[in-house]
Order: sequence, then C-alpha cells, then structure tokens
Amino acid sequence: MSLFQPLLFITAALSTVVSAQKPTFADGTSLASPVPRPTDLNAISVSATPSNSGGAIPESFVSYSIEFAFFPDFAGNSSQPNDFSNNLLESVREYMGTKPYIRVGGNTQDYALYDASLDVATNGIYIPSISTDYPVILSIGPSFFESYSTWPDTKFIHGFNLAKNTTAARESLLTTVPLACKALSDGKLLYWELGNEPDLYKTSAQGHTRPPSWDESDFVTEWKNGTAAIKDTMANACPDMVSASMFQWIAPSFAGTSNSLNPITTWKDGLDTASDIVLFSSHNYIGSATQPGITLQGTLMNHTSTVTSVSKQNAEANALATAGMTIPFILGETNSLSNEGTPGLSNVFGAALWGVDLSLYCAATGIKRVHMHQGTNYRYQSWQPIETDKTSMGTKAPFYGNVAVAASLGDLTAGGVEVQHIPMSKETEAVYAIYANNTLARVMVINMMEYNYTAESTNTRPHVAYNFTVPTSCAGNGIVQRLLANGSDAITGITFNGRSYNYEVAQGKAHIMGNVTKDEIVWVGKDGIFSVNVPWSSAALVQLSC
Repeated sequence: MSLFQPLLFITAALSTVVSAQKPTFADGTSLASPVPRPTDLNAISVSATPSNSGGAIPESFVSYSIEFAFFPDFAGNSSQPNDFSNNLLESVREYMGTKPYIRVGGNTQDYALYDASLDVATNGIYIPSISTDYPVILSIGPSFFESYSTWPDTKFIHGFNLAKNTTAARESLLTTVPLACKALSDGKLLYWELGNEPDLYKTSAQGHTRPPSWDESDFVTEWKNGTAAIKDTMANACPDMVSASMFQWIAPSFAGTSNSLNPITTWKDGLDTASDIVLFSSHNYIGSATQPGITLQGTLMNHTSTVTSVSKQNAEANALATAGMTIPFILGETNSLSNEGTPGLSNVFGAALWGVDLSLYCAATGIKRVHMHQGTNYRYQSWQPIETDKTSMGTKAPFYGNVAVAASLGDLTAGGVEVQHIPMSKETEAVYAIYANNTLARVMVINMMEYNYTAESTNTRPHVAYNFTVPTSCAGNGIVQRLLANGSDAITGITFNGRSYNYEVAQGKAHIMGNVTKDEIVWVGKDGIFSVNVPWSSAALVQLSC
C-alpha cells in the first residue's frame, strides 16, 4: 500500500469506513478517524442529468481582471514578455481548453491619462492618504500597449477612463483609441469597457468625481456619448473594428447591488439602445479588508456566506431579465475582500477553497464568467508577476483554486458543460456535480472546516467520509484529484492533484511532486455507490466514467 492510498476509503456500502491505522500526508500530518456527520448513513444522491443547473458554461469561465496600472507588470512588453504569467495562463488552458480572458481595468482605469512623451509604460503617483496599493495619479505612455502583444492566444477587455470628464481628459481618452484598437487587432480583442464602478463616482472614499445629484440617466447619457465618440475615432484608425460583431462592450461594471446607482434603473433608462452591450458586468466582493469581524471560517470558508453574497447578484440578474435584459450576466471583477485583501485571510489556502466554492456556485446559478481581480502586491492575487520590496515573485495560494475550478469544468470548448449545486447540511461544506452533454462527469467536494496547522497542538487532522450514490452507468474506476495544503492558513506547499505551479519549481508550469498524492483510484460499485474521505480544509474532485 502506497503512502497515500489510505487517504481514500473505498466502499460498496453506505457505512462510514475507518482504517486500521491513521493515514498520513507526506509531511507526516496524520488524519484522525472520520468525523461523524448527520448524513453519514445517507448517501448524497447525484442525478444522472442536470435538473437544476445554471445552464451551459461558456469558454474561459475562469478568467482574470488585472488592475490597469499594473498590467505591464503582469504581461511585460515586446522586448521582455512576462513568461511566468503566460505559463500560469497556459496551465489553466490545459484543463479548460482556452486561456483565461483578461480584463484590463479597475480603479486605475479611471485615473489613466495618456502622455505621448512618456518613455515608460506607466508613471504613477501614490497618495498614501487615499491608497497605498495603487497610484491615484496615473500617466500611460505608448509602450503601455505593447503589453497586449506578449501572451499568445489571449483575448482582452480594454478599459477606458470615464471618471475624468474634463475636456483634456476626454481628449486624452480619444487619443488612446487608435493605440488600443491597433494593439488589439488580429484576434486579441474580446470587448471594450468604459468606466470602472461608476456607481461609486459620487461616494467613493478615493474621491468624488460626480456631484450628489448625478443619477442613472446622467450616467447613461455620459456612457452613450463616450462610446459613440470612441466609435467615431475608431472608425478612422481601425475601420474593421467598428462592425456590430467587433464593436462590443461589457457594462455597466457597477461595484455592487446597493450603491448610489441602481443597475435596473440604468438598464431601463436605455443603456443599451445601441445594442452594443454583449455582457452585463457586475462586481462582487464577499466583504472588505477594512470591515470588522471578518474571519477565515466565518466569512471565506463558509458556504452560507458565499451563497448570501452571490444571491444578491442573482437577484440583480433576475430583476434585469424581468426588465427585458437578455444578455448574459458575468462578474467582471471579483475576489475575496475588497481593498486588495487582508494578510492571513486573502492570501492563504482557505481563500483558494473559497474561490472554488464561489466560482462553482456562480456557474451553478447562471453567472457565465468570473474574472478574479489581480494587482501587483495585492493580498488576494493569484500570482505576483514581479519581485518588489513588498512581495516576492511567485504563485500564490488562490491560483490553485483557479486551477481546481478549471479542472472541475473540464474542456469548455466542447460545449455542453453544466454545474449543479447539491445542498448540504453544514455551512462548512459544499458539493457540486458537473455534467458534460447531459452526462455526469465529475463531483467536487469542498470541506471548509478550518484546520490551521500552525496553531494546532497535535498533528492529527480530522477528515470526513462522503458517501455518494451516482448512476449505475458510472460503475467502475473513478479518479480522485485533491486540492491540498498543510492547512487553511498555509501560503506555501499547495498542490492540485500532486502538481505544483510555483515559480521556483517550474516557473508556473505544472510540475508533478513526488511526495504528494495524485490520481487516486476510487471504486464505484455496480449499485453506483462510492465513498471518498476529505480532510478538513481541502477539496476532492472525483472524475467519473459514466
């Protein structure tokens, strides 16, 4: 028996199975006997076909949003492309079939002014009383647009500045249009975006850019005038990119559901009368880095918290549909805690588990894409693209959650992938069934009971036996792929299915570690019953052959 086989218990009955000795991880951490659950004697039933999914998942569901000012850090330029970042994007493509789509935007999108004489990509000025995380005065030069050439086979959303509305600022915006459309020619363009979180323009702590009287109709007028001016300029610089199939937008990119502009009112006020908005983009953060009472167990590793947060977006989407909106709804920007996250919460393995739960719940409830926001030195980042005096260059814990989601969904280019949420009795666990062409393909189990290995006085790690009943057509061998770390507070030593994506190991390429479990075999009985043990603070993806 290999070192890792005891992690998986195989049964043909519904009873909980306990090994004769405590199984161990490669680091010596042992697992306690399974923790009793109210559902232990009742197998979790998984239907043969999706009965309540969010519909088909489009390509590149796992995507990213990169803070505008830091895009050159992540992508590099034509002479020095950031190959590490590209390796990570390729690692996601290996599971998902396409590379993640990249939105280049965020707060600094609305600060950016063009300086044709600037000999570097960006020149930012930080004002610590406003933000220590990003520059609030930002100039971009011609070389900024070189960053769009460094990642092969990648599609981008480029964000234009709406917040600054002086004559000079509007002229600056239009000056960048030829640069942007030429940089995004030859298949690189996905969509355009104008403005980041305009529902905060008159309330933001970073400074008000609109008067208190500014309302939904004022925003709609500004947005429509701005997009029309961009189209006129683009028609001269890139005439092939103003056709109905190319001149397309995501909007309105509001910060959430309870700010100073109402998205439903905005839609009713005629935001899309030109029919050039193809995705309704909203932003979502489960909490704020400055919000009191935020904890790993109570906020991030908590399925109830995630459901509550996403349900607000779903209510918004339903209201928009009632108002006549027929385009897909996406999260154009999201991550754990706004204001760039919190150390010990947003940068640990528990945040990776949260990311899996959030993404799959979004997929199961009809949200068609999730763009995880990134920025240089941000606490919630999936990777740090360069070395700085604040953060070491490298792959961070949340990236492993991104990979696990991509593996859960599988190759989306084939179409027909759907996700069904299976309600559980505890807020510390989540289960999802993934279907391909109406056939059960995978089951993802996330155990979010907090296990902080640095705080534990014993090396015994609890785990839970999950029993499932699946269609009898699934009988035979299944494969278990685990999202693992030493505990919820780990920031290193993380793997998915035995693979490391660390910069130090293989510069972001998948590298199979010799001391970590991978591709475990689980036997699905002729009656469709199987069991899998999941340690606290980990997840298990079961690949089935149905």
